[in-house]
Amino acid sequence: MCTNMAKLKGKIAECGMTQEEVAERLGVDSSTFSRKMKADGLSFTVEQMHKLVEILNMTPQEAIQIFLQ
Repeated sequence: MCTNMAKLKGKIAECGMTQEEVAERLGVDSSTFSRKMKADGLSFTVEQMHKLVEILNMTPQEAIQIFLQ
């Protein structure tokens, strides 16, 4: 299962945030977050996915489209 990176990046931009800001709020180094993004999100933990949903104020439908398809 791959993360839909285009939609995740779009959601980050829609929220007016940078990847560095998201990384900080997620509690990971920006280089770690960048590596996870480049790896199509395959190394995001379930906890990190839940935090991203919260940080980016995703609807349940958005979360499904980004993380579960």
